Amino acid sequence: MIRKWMLAAVLCGLLSVPCAAYSAQAYALMDADTGRVLAQENGSEQLPMASTTKIMTALVAVESGNLDRMIEVPASCAGVEGSSMYLQAGELLPLRDVLYGLMLSSGNDAAMCIAEVSGGQQAFVSRMNERAQEMGLTDTHFDNPSGLDGETHYTTALELARIASEALQNETFRTIVGTKSYTTGTRTLVNHNKMLSRYEGAVGVKTGFTKKSGRCLVSAAERGGRTLVAVTLNDPDDWKDHAALLDSGFSQLEEKLLYPQGASVREVPVMTGMSDSVAVQTAEPVSAHVFADEVPEIVVQGAKFVYAPVKAGEVYGTLEWKSGDAVLASCPLVYAEDVALDVKQQKQGVIERILSYFSDHSEGRK
Repeated sequence: MIRKWMLAAVLCGLLSVPCAAYSAQAYALMDADTGRVLAQENGSEQLPMASTTKIMTALVAVESGNLDRMIEVPASCAGVEGSSMYLQAGELLPLRDVLYGLMLSSGNDAAMCIAEVSGGQQAFVSRMNERAQEMGLTDTHFDNPSGLDGETHYTTALELARIASEALQNETFRTIVGTKSYTTGTRTLVNHNKMLSRYEGAVGVKTGFTKKSGRCLVSAAERGGRTLVAVTLNDPDDWKDHAALLDSGFSQLEEKLLYPQGASVREVPVMTGMSDSVAVQTAEPVSAHVFADEVPEIVVQGAKFVYAPVKAGEVYGTLEWKSGDAVLASCPLVYAEDVALDVKQQKQGVIERILSYFSDHSEGRK
């Protein structure tokens, strides 16, 4: 007799439906800081994404600036199809407030309004597609700013994760999507993203649904200084799946100590000093949450040489612990000891001091 689990496995293979622990047709989990893909299934499949489209709409609007300018709501933007923040034709309000209506209430009227007052819908959607191309996305295309179904309106779980990761680098965007409720005039807008209340460290970002796309969700959370982004497309159990995806990602991180406080990092040449070099050390411990196979780079920002007098404890520069372009940790570097001024050297010209320094060190290497 064929057991039920064996039959399910066979059917999964024949029907090409998701059979993993998640219910999504496609999903992706990404480190937002480095773009590292932590998990994915059907991550490159082109699918409709409903109102998660509004992540790109908001990013383009935020990057355009001048969010506090007052705008008048065009008549065409009142009473549009789908979810709404209930804009009224002729209403005056700051563009920033419309952005909150876009991302918290998922207002299709807000999306249309942003596009219309930013050069018109066609021009705005073109800019959305240009921004996708700038990110190097090849499987994403927008037909509109709201996420209503369109013949060529699609993305992939992996590319949507990249869009969200990019958007979260913008502090204004991050503030908006991390807001649980926002009051503007007589409106109180409540964020549809339940992850903000249900998941520890959640910072956003957007829900979505149409009959064609099914339930779509992009969420992000931060723990230990690392931000992870989860994306599910066509997922009937998205809240549960996102919690599990994010948990699996954070479980892969481990806190590592690079330097304790007071650790010597390097010797810096000193001009006009009683000593020709001084040690610089960490002003505080340097630690970060990293993946097991992640090898961050140590980058020291500071002058190639300094002039005496030098006082212990004064700031020399900064140490950064980086993974790619992402700074995982940083701390000030301070001088470990005093270096008094050598009056005799002080009387020399600058060129003479430098020549004298390198001459002395050249002789020392012989």
